[in-house]
Amino acid sequence: MVGAVQDYGRVGELNGGLETNGYESRVAMAKQQPRREEESQWFEEEIDDDLKLCYALNSVLHRGASKYQEIALIDTKHFGKALIIDGKMQSAEVDEFIYHESLIHPPLLFHPNPKTVFIMGGGEGSAAREVLRHNTVHRVVMCDIDQEVVDFCRTHLSAANRAAFASDKLRLVIDDARAELERSRERFDVIVGDLADPVEGGPCYQLYTKPFYEHVVKPRLSDGRGVFVTQAGPAGVLTHREVFSSIYNTLRHVFKYVKAYTAHVPSFADTWGWVMASDHPFVLTAQQIDERIRERVDGELAYLSGESLISSTTLNKSVYQSLLKETHVYTEDDARFIHGHGRARCA
Repeated sequence: MVGAVQDYGRVGELNGGLETNGYESRVAMAKQQPRREEESQWFEEEIDDDLKLCYALNSVLHRGASKYQEIALIDTKHFGKALIIDGKMQSAEVDEFIYHESLIHPPLLFHPNPKTVFIMGGGEGSAAREVLRHNTVHRVVMCDIDQEVVDFCRTHLSAANRAAFASDKLRLVIDDARAELERSRERFDVIVGDLADPVEGGPCYQLYTKPFYEHVVKPRLSDGRGVFVTQAGPAGVLTHREVFSSIYNTLRHVFKYVKAYTAHVPSFADTWGWVMASDHPFVLTAQQIDERIRERVDGELAYLSGESLISSTTLNKSVYQSLLKETHVYTEDDARFIHGHGRARCA
């Protein structure tokens, strides 16, 4: 998925913005001039060669670029402020809780007593924010490759995220997650993949491969009970074969128990997928999950409950059968990619 900001009939410069560190952002905004009522500014995200999504904008608040990625913070009319990285919608303030609650709470709730958590990626701080709501957790390592993304999100995202960055339980590492895990001798109760989608030429598709899961992730999990979870891309009826089914099948070749689950994320305009994996079975009932939420989690969850978590693992027939029949295993030499090249482009 490749994004651009458009004003149909007019294309101009961004208002304000951050330094681009030598990389000229190609996100375009309308010039400040009198506008006809029917004209508006848009963020456009390319889903496929013949399919695009458009989000009406109030403004582009900030932009910047690192040596790895383009970064923008936009104010959308429908979803509020939204973080855009490499032209791709990462999260929107109106519904990001769906994605981050679904990513973080299931693995921590299924673990009997999660104390240590490693987050791969997670630069915006939302994953760490949700992890730190668990009173059993006393150490979180968040490893993101891009200092500029982390600094950008610290500055421009919510107070709750800034509080997570400031927690004395959080150790922030700016590095490649694979290199950090390979160097570490520590074992973690939960490892989280809050990574960008696998995009050809992108910085992280290697972190979805069988060798990485088998030789790097699994040895760093606590014996027997450790849980790994990863975001796994679009999981809709028409989109789940892009990467979701392959990530699921790849993890089945590494772990004894693998659980796929999904949720609709409105700002993504699709059903989204996550996959949990462990060598210990996922056997909690909805009632037991609710009990753990009450005992462990600070504050009310806005999206997940025991029943909704259990129901999210029941996939529709089309997706379920595809996952069972999937034969592709991710390797660096045989990878699948989300459509797009991972860079914003001018309309």
